[in-house]
Amino acid sequence: MAVHAHPDDESSKGAATTARYVHEGAEVLVVTCTGGERGDVLNPKLKDDPHILRDIVHVRREEMARAAAHLGVQHTWLGFVDSGLPEGDPLPPLPAGCFYLEPLEVATEALVREIRRFRPHVVTTYDENGGYPHPDHVMTNRVTEAAFEAAGDPEAFPHAGEPWQPLKLYYIGGFSIERIRTFHDALLAQGSESPFVDWIERAGSRPQRHLTTWVPCSDFFDARDEALRSHATQIDPDGFFFAVPNDVQADLWPTEEYELAVSHVPTTDTEDDLFAGIPSSLVEADALARRTGGSQPVLDRRAPSTVKEWT
Repeated sequence: MAVHAHPDDESSKGAATTARYVHEGAEVLVVTCTGGERGDVLNPKLKDDPHILRDIVHVRREEMARAAAHLGVQHTWLGFVDSGLPEGDPLPPLPAGCFYLEPLEVATEALVREIRRFRPHVVTTYDENGGYPHPDHVMTNRVTEAAFEAAGDPEAFPHAGEPWQPLKLYYIGGFSIERIRTFHDALLAQGSESPFVDWIERAGSRPQRHLTTWVPCSDFFDARDEALRSHATQIDPDGFFFAVPNDVQADLWPTEEYELAVSHVPTTDTEDDLFAGIPSSLVEADALARRTGGSQPVLDRRAPSTVKEWT
C-alpha cells in the first residue's frame, strides 16, 4: 500500500517500484488522501484550458485513473479536501475543512479501514516532514503512522474491520541529493544544461535522510514516465522529471530509495526489496500480520516532525 497526499504523487515518488511489484504478481493499492482540488496547473500549455478551469476536480480524477492504469495499481480515494500550499509572510490560514485541519482520529480511522480491507504487508508514505513541507504531505505522514499502529490493535476503531498489522513501514526517499547530483553531473558532462542547479543550492548542507533500501526498478522507468505524463495539469513535459533519458538513468541510478521506519520483522542494514524479512509464503506472512497486532516492533526509527505548524 502506497499512501500519498495528492493525485500525481504516486507517479513522481516510488512509481517504478510499484509497477515492478505489480509485474511480479504483488497486489499494490495506491491510497490518495485528497482530490488535489487546490493544485495549480503547472503545465504551461494547459494554463488557460477552459475544460480544466471549469472542473479541475473531474480532470484530476481522470488523470489519476490513467496513471493508475499505466502502473497497473489498484487505487482508492480517502476522500479529504486538498489543503493547498500556503504562501506569504505571515502564512495565511488554511481553508476550513481541509485535510490538514481534520481531527487526526477521523483521518486515521479512514485509513485504518483501507488497511484492514486491503491487508497490505508493506506500507509506504512520506517522512515526518512530508518529504517537503506541504501541509497535506505532513498530514499524510501523521495519518499513515497512526493508522499503521492502530490497524493491528483490536481495541482501536473496532467497527473499522478485523485487525491487521502491516509488517513494515517505509518512507519514500526518491529525491536524495546524491541522486540529483549524479544526474546534474551527467548532464553537464555531455554539454547539456542541468535543471538541478537551484535544487542543489537549496539542499546546501541540509542533513540527508538515512536511506536503507534501494529497489532495482529501471525496467519500469518508462511506465513511471507514462504515469507522470497522465497528470498533464501537474507535470511540465519539458520539466526536470524528463531531463535525463531513461537509458541514462538506468545506467547511473537504476533504483528507487526508501527509509525503513518501522518493522515487525528482522531486517538487515541494507535492503534491495521492500519485502525483505517477510515470509515468502503468503499464508505465513498473513499469519504474522494477524498475530503481531499490539506487539512492539523489532525496529522503530520514527521521529517527531520539525516542520512549523500551519495553524
